[in-house]
Amino acid sequence: MRVRSAGILLYRRDPASAFQFWIAHMGGPFWARKDARAWSVPKGEYSEDEDPWAAAQREFAEEMGVPPPPAEYRQLGSFRQPSGKIITVFAAESDFAPDRIMSNTFPLEWPKGSGVITDFPEIDRAEWVTEAEARTRLVRGQLPILDALTEQLSRGAS
Repeated sequence: MRVRSAGILLYRRDPASAFQFWIAHMGGPFWARKDARAWSVPKGEYSEDEDPWAAAQREFAEEMGVPPPPAEYRQLGSFRQPSGKIITVFAAESDFAPDRIMSNTFPLEWPKGSGVITDFPEIDRAEWVTEAEARTRLVRGQLPILDALTEQLSRGAS
């Protein structure tokens, strides 16, 4: 069975850069000192019998600490990652501005081999970035997601 994830990519209009995109920096010690290719669309795995839109909303809320903002969401598509995982992404225009990010956590032995289990946030921060910034920060496998949305936006779909 193929691993499936669902996520939400928000965008907003910015006169200085055309559009900005809401992306999240992955948490945990592996990503702590990385910026390039260490960001993601807020997303998470779901089971085969779960609705991708319901999963995307749940995962966004778990990673941001607040539910996705009210907006007109549309399914952007499903994107195969280099790992084989399929990410189904929903997009919407929003001026999302949470007071703070409060991600769920995951346990990890750290330092490795120490026997000490520490909880780390799945997402340690999230922010609005320009398209150029998103292209350098997102993990490479998610660039086709950004491509699909920017292509739609350039055609006037909002």
